[in-house]
Amino acid sequence: MRKKLNRSVCGIFDDWRIMERNANLMEMLHRLDDPEWPEAPADYDAADAAASFSRLAVQVGSRFSTRCEIDRDIQDSAQYGRIEVSGESTVCGTRIVVLVSKFKPLAMVAADNPGAFLGTDEARAEGELDPSDLEKIEQVLAGSGYVAIPEELLASRYDGSTLLRFHGSGEPSWWDRFFGSF
Repeated sequence: MRKKLNRSVCGIFDDWRIMERNANLMEMLHRLDDPEWPEAPADYDAADAAASFSRLAVQVGSRFSTRCEIDRDIQDSAQYGRIEVSGESTVCGTRIVVLVSKFKPLAMVAADNPGAFLGTDEARAEGELDPSDLEKIEQVLAGSGYVAIPEELLASRYDGSTLLRFHGSGEPSWWDRFFGSF
């Protein structure tokens, strides 16, 4: 009985920590959302963004002992670039994608491709993303000054102050605001 109680208390505490973390991340998204600067923040420095992204790509590649595919400076978007770790370099054989926003410190991690799973938790549950691979990516992001925003949180309805020129169906999301196309 005591073990069951301890597990349920730990589960409640973990749920509370996740809710608090998500609330803090949503606060950050709202703070970075400036309607006068939809594509990049007012203090955006292209040279600094390029150097930071290059260092991140090298560090991610180093952690996976591979050279990553990169796509940088995506046009008409608040997204700066994309780093891909090939499936051959991951434990589960699934590609890992890291998206970096021009609004540093925002980044996101996806297994296979953004939208392929309902976030990294689902990808792990389906055996497509190994926790140690995700930990490597998150450590590199944190060490490089980025914050990994869960895809599930970015998928929530956008309720910020920027007037988005949204090209999708339905309502825009926070992903559209900081990683999508304008």
